[in-house]
Amino acid sequence: MVFRCADLNTKLYCQFNKPTHSQQLQPEVTDVNDLIKRGEYVGYHEGSFVAGILLELGFDESKLVMYNSFEKCDELFSKGSGNGGISAAFDEAPYMKLFLSKYCSKYTMIEPTFKTAGFGFVSFTSLSPFLSVAHVSAWIYMFICFQVFPKELAMSQITTFIPVNVGVVLDLDYLEANIALSCINMAISDFYANHGDYKTRMVLTTRDSKKDVVGAAAAALDLIKNVEVQAILGPTTSMQADFVIGLGEKAQVPIISFSASSPSLTSTRSPYFFRATQNDSSQVNGIGALVQAFGWKEAVPIYMDNEYGEGIIPYLTDALQAVDAHVPYRSVISPSATDDQIAEELYKLMTMQTRVFIVHMFPSLGARVFAKAQEIGMMSGGYVWIMTDGPTVGALGIKPYIPKTTELGNFRLRWKMKFQQDKADMVDAELNIYALQAYDATVALAMAIEKTGTANLGFRDANVSNTSATDLENLGISQNGPNLLRALSNTSFKGLTGDFFFNNGQLQPSAFEIVNMNANGGRRIGFWMPTKGLAKTLNSIANTTSTYSTSKSSLAPVIWAGDSTSIPKGWEIPTNGKKLRIGVPSPSTFGQFVKEKTDLNSNTTTVTGYSIAIFEAAVDSLPYAITYEYIPFVKPDGKPAGTYNDLVYQVYLKKYDAVVGDTTIIANRSKYVDFTLPYTESGVSMIVPIKDSRNKNAWVFLKPLTWDLWFTSFCFFVFIGFVVWVLEHGINEDFQGSPSHQIGTSFWFSFSTMVFAHRERVVSNLARIVVTIWCFVVLILTQSYTASLSSLLTVQQLQPTVTNVDELIKKGEFVGYPESSFVLEILKNLGFDESRLMAYNTPEECDGLFSRGSGNGGIAAAFEEVPYIKFFLSMYCSKYTMIKPTFKTGGFGFVFPIGSPLVADVSRAVLR
Repeated sequence: MVFRCADLNTKLYCQFNKPTHSQQLQPEVTDVNDLIKRGEYVGYHEGSFVAGILLELGFDESKLVMYNSFEKCDELFSKGSGNGGISAAFDEAPYMKLFLSKYCSKYTMIEPTFKTAGFGFVSFTSLSPFLSVAHVSAWIYMFICFQVFPKELAMSQITTFIPVNVGVVLDLDYLEANIALSCINMAISDFYANHGDYKTRMVLTTRDSKKDVVGAAAAALDLIKNVEVQAILGPTTSMQADFVIGLGEKAQVPIISFSASSPSLTSTRSPYFFRATQNDSSQVNGIGALVQAFGWKEAVPIYMDNEYGEGIIPYLTDALQAVDAHVPYRSVISPSATDDQIAEELYKLMTMQTRVFIVHMFPSLGARVFAKAQEIGMMSGGYVWIMTDGPTVGALGIKPYIPKTTELGNFRLRWKMKFQQDKADMVDAELNIYALQAYDATVALAMAIEKTGTANLGFRDANVSNTSATDLENLGISQNGPNLLRALSNTSFKGLTGDFFFNNGQLQPSAFEIVNMNANGGRRIGFWMPTKGLAKTLNSIANTTSTYSTSKSSLAPVIWAGDSTSIPKGWEIPTNGKKLRIGVPSPSTFGQFVKEKTDLNSNTTTVTGYSIAIFEAAVDSLPYAITYEYIPFVKPDGKPAGTYNDLVYQVYLKKYDAVVGDTTIIANRSKYVDFTLPYTESGVSMIVPIKDSRNKNAWVFLKPLTWDLWFTSFCFFVFIGFVVWVLEHGINEDFQGSPSHQIGTSFWFSFSTMVFAHRERVVSNLARIVVTIWCFVVLILTQSYTASLSSLLTVQQLQPTVTNVDELIKKGEFVGYPESSFVLEILKNLGFDESRLMAYNTPEECDGLFSRGSGNGGIAAAFEEVPYIKFFLSMYCSKYTMIKPTFKTGGFGFVFPIGSPLVADVSRAVLR
């Protein structure tokens, strides 16, 4: 209940200065029964249940007066009960506190008398600091109005304050601008209510920029020239700020923007520009950390076509490239786009493979985009939406973290009621980060103005001698501007958004919260800090010893679009019936890799071969289905439509989605396409004929042993015969007789041991030992001889006719290469004369060229890739061989567009 109070102190003071004596303020009425007994008029809030309570208490219904705003209630108190007003008012405690925050010097609140259950919340569709509050305990209070001084005396002794003009430039056609303006007004009211002893008072002059850059500049020029404002809050957009900053610097008037977040403003750095909001570029690394954490390799930014949207794109692209993510397309939507134009752009995105979208635009346009995306099915499973300005259902949002405090909660409630009263026609208004930053920016400006004092609030004329100078040239210069600039730079305090201070005119980034919205509401899944990366809680960031985290385990589980908990892979083959167009080369030199068979009846072409089999096996092993069709790279007459380089280039031109075949991975092709890992060994080598070097001479039986060994063996035979004769001729009759008989017997015995045919008995034990050892030596010698001779007579001695590339070049030999192959360029680089190079199309044609020889219109050698050489040698293994050196290449791989997510998946499948 509210009552009028009497001032028992004889001293009178101004409402803006602190009294030097304590005021003895007492309510005129302290009991409800007194009001009923005296028949006083009392007030209650229109539409409130409080009226029923008052009737139950015994109040006469004719004595009850309704009010529908705090201002109306104050007006009724001012009239008094006897003049059509009221003596007291009854209302609920939360409303009462809001009323007293505005009229704290005139009213008070009496002890509670009637208990109620308090306020409750039915449903919230967006994040709010009150989501965790089940209900608020409340009372029905009676509050008392008191008049501090007799009005006629107070007015005569009021001490005035110093007004300081401050300009506000906003687009007042926007709901967000009106929300920000209401926060600016509340900031001034709250600040001076808490600092009633301050000598300065900010006086706002608001100008509507009418959503126009020129309008914003004209408004700022008018405020500086005609109103002589000391500072300007605003403007709304970065493009407007770019112009207004120039005016502020010329007039030395600080420009404080709480919504111009474009990074481009940093490049036009002015000491008189203060950005009281986060630079958009401060969160791009957080977005990059999210993309890296979930392993996405492509992302498409969707942004509005103005400076706000475009300013972040270079920084976002750099952040994505830093985590190896590709930006295949940029989607630009005009702020004035119709629903049909938005749908057309979204349908275009649906035809692309990328399913990760980063949305950067004003909330009003973003709401329309997401409504249309929901309508056409782009909010279903598999899609990823990341927003830079708060999330929608099924999306991730990254935004500056604002600590939940009691002050912020109370402010939200007060603002909600005030805005509904002041702007009843604007429904569904919600506080946003820019409005809270507008509040803090206003407080910072008020503090800085008080610090600078009131000595130099005027403007001095510009030193312009030209009498025909323009208004811009004659723009005055604020004398207080440099002082206010220093004061703002040194201002710091704990605001609604947290610690508030400027560093080089920029609000410094702290933590960003990552929010996931789903059908059950929003929830925070983690934080990102520029120095620490991702984390589930701020405490875990503070306690971590790691330098930077990009692990998805640092985040809580996410509910993705379509209410799915499975992490989207970030890309899909478009589901609009489109098949992958797979280009295949015409049957190559070696048809085992790619074969084409055309059915004349159905006019269809069937493609088979080793390369095709490898590709189809890899695709079949993928965890998702891919539909594709083979398109031969041939002319209508069936001939090749170009070289392999031409075929690969068709992928870059987007005529094919991929190329499958015997396509070699080489450096110059990798400049405009991506290859999978090779599925064959690599290299280019040389094929040459072989010749049989077997010796067909009659004396070939002598080849197994060298002449030295033959002579040594003969000498040993003679020596062994002599030793046996010495040991046996005295005691053995076989070695006795005439000299010629003894010599003949000794030699016969020795040489007959070669075939173990000796018949003479050996009597002496020493002779027996010598013969035994000698027979063992002869056995080894004869076995080695037999093996060597068998090898010489039965095994082919095949040797290449050419062993050195330089030898071919020096002799000017003709060499072959496969037609339409990059091998031709290798041969030219090696130094071969192009006139000595001959192309062939088939293995049979290559064999025919070898058969004719280099001197008869044929070739002496052929250069080919290793996989082809192995197939060739499997056909002609007895005629040709492969010799080194091998010139390194990347092997055969499948071709995809640069950045295609299929490259990694197919490469893994090939490895398996």
